[in-house]
Amino acid sequence: MRPHQSFSVVPQLPGSLERLRDLAWNLRFSWDPDTNELFRMMDPDLWIECGRNPVLFLGRISQARLEACAQDDAIQANLHRIWNDFSRYRASEATWYLKAQPGRKRRLAYFSAEFGLSHCLPLYSGGLGVLAGDHLKSASDLGLPLTGVGLLYQHGYFSQYLNSDGWQQENYPANDFHNLPLRPVRDEDGTEVVLHLPQGDRTLHVKVWRAEVGRVDLLLLDTNIAQNEADQRTITYELYGGNREMRLLQEYVLGVGGLRALFALGIEPDVCHMNEGHSAFLALERIRILMERDHLSFEEARLASAASCVFTTHTPVPAAVDLFDAEPMEFLFHTWRTTFRLSPEEFMNLGREKPGEGPFNMAVFALRNADTVNGVAKLHGHVSRRIWKHLWPGVPEDEVPITSVTNGVHTQTWISREMRDLFDRYLGPRWARDPHDAKLWDGIEKVPAEVMWRTHETQRQRLVSYVRARLRKQLDRTNATAVEIAAASEVLDAGALTIGFARRFAPYKRGNLILRDASRLRSLLTDPRRPVQIIVAGKSHPQDDAGKKLIQEIVQFSRDERVRRRIVFVEDYDMDVAAHLVHGVDVWLNNPRRPLEASGTSGMKASANGAINMSVLDGWWDEAAHENMGWSIGNGEVYQDDKLQDDVESGAIYDLLEHEVIPLFYDRGKDGIPRGWVRMMKEAIRAIVPVFNTNRMVAEYAERCYFPAADRGAAFAGDGWARARALTTWKADVRRGWSDVAILDIDAEEVSERAVGEALPVRTRVRLGRLAPESVQVQLFHGAVDPNGEIIDAEALPLAYEAPDGDGTHWYRGAVPCQRTGFRGYAVRVLPSHPDLATPFLPGLIRWSDESVGNGRREPVPA
Repeated sequence: MRPHQSFSVVPQLPGSLERLRDLAWNLRFSWDPDTNELFRMMDPDLWIECGRNPVLFLGRISQARLEACAQDDAIQANLHRIWNDFSRYRASEATWYLKAQPGRKRRLAYFSAEFGLSHCLPLYSGGLGVLAGDHLKSASDLGLPLTGVGLLYQHGYFSQYLNSDGWQQENYPANDFHNLPLRPVRDEDGTEVVLHLPQGDRTLHVKVWRAEVGRVDLLLLDTNIAQNEADQRTITYELYGGNREMRLLQEYVLGVGGLRALFALGIEPDVCHMNEGHSAFLALERIRILMERDHLSFEEARLASAASCVFTTHTPVPAAVDLFDAEPMEFLFHTWRTTFRLSPEEFMNLGREKPGEGPFNMAVFALRNADTVNGVAKLHGHVSRRIWKHLWPGVPEDEVPITSVTNGVHTQTWISREMRDLFDRYLGPRWARDPHDAKLWDGIEKVPAEVMWRTHETQRQRLVSYVRARLRKQLDRTNATAVEIAAASEVLDAGALTIGFARRFAPYKRGNLILRDASRLRSLLTDPRRPVQIIVAGKSHPQDDAGKKLIQEIVQFSRDERVRRRIVFVEDYDMDVAAHLVHGVDVWLNNPRRPLEASGTSGMKASANGAINMSVLDGWWDEAAHENMGWSIGNGEVYQDDKLQDDVESGAIYDLLEHEVIPLFYDRGKDGIPRGWVRMMKEAIRAIVPVFNTNRMVAEYAERCYFPAADRGAAFAGDGWARARALTTWKADVRRGWSDVAILDIDAEEVSERAVGEALPVRTRVRLGRLAPESVQVQLFHGAVDPNGEIIDAEALPLAYEAPDGDGTHWYRGAVPCQRTGFRGYAVRVLPSHPDLATPFLPGLIRWSDESVGNGRREPVPA
């Protein structure tokens, strides 16, 4: 039975507690322990029962208890102190952004399909969402004028439980938006903002909600509203749920609806950041707006939009990209296609890898519609360039225009209260404001070994208590016997070496690698003198049976009577479980199949709490690892044989544990402190925390991506989009004339060797046809020559224009520098050249001196 009328019931707070409302509805509570403690003081049991969700808490606390709190001097004093701190934070004019960009007004928009801000707001599935949440928190800390845009899922990601066979089961509890830190967005008249998107011959209505994240806002889009038909309401039901058509609709709402939501609030973003390709349809909407409002042509609008778009790719495998067929694309985007004056085939080609072939690829579309593209770690940048190099034919892999910004974590969110107090005491309060100040973290050496170790022991003890309580609940849910439930109170040892492994259970992450030699692992777990224990958590995608099988294998191994006290699988991995794990484990294990881990961030969180990483050299660890701050599994090898790789690397894990990790952990002095271990803890904190945090990451995005993109977009918009129009015309002229371009002659002395410090003069004659010399750059591409005859470690030097040679040909000159010994080579290439190009590499527009071998002629020049 549907209600005759719906309305929200809100807490009735005494006047002296009214400020709690703003504290509860701002997600700063998710990284401010004092705010959490204030709510806990009011009713400790209810606070835990409400999942530390302050909005739900205020809705359930009794009026009598509220009145008592209003008269409680301690609560009032804490509320006054916390409110003043909150107010100063919100109003501060001494932020990093205001210092970095004085007087500059920017409007930045950050789009993501998921946001992990707090476990009480379950709009995330894993690392991508948690990274997006940490991105917003650091944007707030830095004072960046950024607005997040995402989807508000009625059921979010699934809740996990295991059946009696250890097989993952899913359920989808509904989110009660009115008991979450969210509010509907309202216009000036107080009316809720609802967008209206075309969906074939129907209209799709989208309600807009707002979550406050410190200083920044997150807009969340919701289709489960009464104005929509039943099938439309389900679009925002589940994160990554449904079939491909449902994913298309979700990404349509995110990209197109997200941009319209910003415009509805009077925010025209100077920069749009697409966190993965899910939101890439925003480019279509930006192009449509520019064409209709500013009367640009399709190509002009496309160029202008791309100038201020940033695309971050996360996937290390092309198979993980969303693909859509022509029919549903035409149904959904017919209006855009006709506005663009494109045929159905031309429209599909915007996102195809090859014209006329295959489905619409969201990553390809994003790559073509963002002038700034990055991976999420240095190694992932290399992997991304290799994956997508075919989109820039003829361009050497290292020059493919995809850079990298290595991920980080929001330090304040992920450290324990104990570690926070330790940092406050020995580093001073500035660590929280400036976590990326490397010199500040040198102060970790001042922490006495006994203080560091006792702090970590407290964290491990709390983790063991937490896991025991979770296990009792798991057993109680499955109707276990009283004896089995009682036995859960004896699992794990608060003093044993504790290894944590928690992540999404995808096969390439190899969650079962440590089980490969079960007898060898069993002997480590059951050693009476130097015991080891493992805590495992993670979810598999509901449709990934291979991932579910990995979980089942671990669970069944853990039920072996010989090891059941030493290995535990914790159900329903979320941000709360993750926080307890990274706070309390001694070793963080990560063993993906290199190079398939884009970045990973859980190990960064563990290091901030004093845990030590043991990881394959993949993702962020590939650039972080060095001696005395963790252990590397292997030396970065990439195997063609998966079985061989698993055998070798599982053996490496056992060897590290037996010969390095366990001996170091249990090597104690008379005071019981493992001083060698503590030295490694300190080095990991000193080296990792100031580099791998999102304050550094977001500042790097701002300086390398956002500010240049905003300046570029503003330059194109000036004088009635004159530069955008001019560049579009120039590109069209260059494309028409490129078939005439050829490298006709290379005039250089034939030598067999050259001395270091000398140079080899080179002249080349180039046919440009109808193109003017200023429309191109002619370069000398030189470097070492590998055994396959390929130029490697190359450098490109511009050749100087010398003179015309008639009939559209021209001479250029330069010299190959001989600064190193070895077998060297060079080639000549021609590229388009224009001061407004974001990159000189326009797809298909490159000419080499030897087209037959792709990267150019190799002229061996020993030196």
